[in-house]
Amino acid sequence: MRYRKLGDSGLTVSEIGFGTIPVLQGNVPVLPDYFNLNVEEALEVMECAFRLGCNLYDTAIVPEYGDAERKLGKFAAYIGREQLVISDKARFFDGNEMYQAVQTSCENLGTCADIYFVHQIDEEHEQEVFQKGGALDALTELKREGRIRFTGIASHYYDILLRGAKDSRVDVLQGSGNLLERGMLERFCSEPLFKGKGFLVNKVYAAGILPVFFPVDTLLRTVLSYPVSSALVGIGTKEQAEQAMRWNTVRNQGEIPSFEEVLSVLEKDYSPIPCDRCQKCRCVYGTEIHTVFRQYQYYFLGKEYWALRKLDMSIEKSAQHCRECEKMSCMDQCPKKIRIPDEIMKICRLVKDHPIVWRG
Repeated sequence: MRYRKLGDSGLTVSEIGFGTIPVLQGNVPVLPDYFNLNVEEALEVMECAFRLGCNLYDTAIVPEYGDAERKLGKFAAYIGREQLVISDKARFFDGNEMYQAVQTSCENLGTCADIYFVHQIDEEHEQEVFQKGGALDALTELKREGRIRFTGIASHYYDILLRGAKDSRVDVLQGSGNLLERGMLERFCSEPLFKGKGFLVNKVYAAGILPVFFPVDTLLRTVLSYPVSSALVGIGTKEQAEQAMRWNTVRNQGEIPSFEEVLSVLEKDYSPIPCDRCQKCRCVYGTEIHTVFRQYQYYFLGKEYWALRKLDMSIEKSAQHCRECEKMSCMDQCPKKIRIPDEIMKICRLVKDHPIVWRG
């Protein structure tokens, strides 16, 4: 295992971090699958990763990640708290709620987290998080009190992470990126404001679907070619731990595939949209174009029901906006020159042709 600095925090973390979603037990509403590791099994998997050099473990408050937070607390007590860097998070945007969430997480863990993130910040809640008395202020206060060591924000949106990079209250950022969805990582590379902030990357396997098409070492090598601190990988078995933690021992490692080469592999199964989720396009009606395109890709990459459920919430409205739009400025903004309205219409037809059961 190799290690990297976590920005200017003074911490050193393993290049591969342990994502704890797969060690939870139960059915968690925000997640697409069911997990079923008991405490003993979960501790064995976490210890396997630790023995292979992993020191960074990422979790979230109960019940967001089920009982994973409690299991990580038991593991920290067993293996030695001082040997781990614990990253925790909660989806609360109000300052009072976030303050209480950290207290609860400390109780669940039996210790304090090293890094605590405001989780899943989107445009709807951005101002609440950053404003006076918001969640970020609460984390700053908790840091002063010694309840956490470092503050963080986690988001799938580049502009929100950029705002965090500019904010002196934020120590660590967490965003998504992978072999296919590398646009945000490319922008992160070229923006000096991110220098000095620790950066953890999630969705490295794209919700577990990319290892079907590409070797794990290729997926990890690609993400770690960017100036990030650690790649967070969801791990639920010893085999998965060994595969991830030993990625850099593979002989004759090849070059990192270009975006075009990635598309050519996927083209054997479907017609991928050449979107790398750079998020430079903006719809005047508010459609999150990159998110719609992601769900389309995930539909064909193995997450059919989950993707359709997401798309069904708004795709007809988005298609109607495309029909009404005259400027179509999104296409001018797209570096890949994607004919965005045509793709939105195609996705709308896909959803109509494949209705999902829960519609009633």
